[in-house]
Amino acid sequence: DSGGALKHIQDCIERLWKVSIIAQNGRKRQGFRLLSEYASDEADGRLYVALNPLIAQAVMGGGQHVRISMDEVRALDSETARLLHQRLCGWIDPGKTGKASIDTLCGYVWPSEASGSTMRKRRQRVREALPELVALGWTVTEFAAGKYDITRPKAAG
Repeated sequence: DSGGALKHIQDCIERLWKVSIIAQNGRKRQGFRLLSEYASDEADGRLYVALNPLIAQAVMGGGQHVRISMDEVRALDSETARLLHQRLCGWIDPGKTGKASIDTLCGYVWPSEASGSTMRKRRQRVREALPELVALGWTVTEFAAGKYDITRPKAAG
């Protein structure tokens, strides 16, 4: 009987509604429900179930995310190096290499246009920040004047 089957499915979904996940990272905890929404209509036998998108993405895979090592961030001394590191982590996957010009790297730190002495100072600050990345295990090679191969270290573990 279809009414009995619907009731059985509703019971199963309502049990799933009670499932929550608590994630802990260090001293921080965050809770999520497995289902983000549920509705049923016994009159027409329709069910509506929505999975929590964060959990669905974690289970199904394929979601884009950026891993930034907070140990690396804390080891950086200059604000320029921290901003470069953040942007490069979003662009270069662990163990991979990207190519960038000094002006592109400047644009990652200072999005506003500049010319003359301001641009020269920005280039100098980026050049001074690159050894901070190298100290973390990144490889930075100037293969032509103002053009760099930048390799992110492989992820630990």
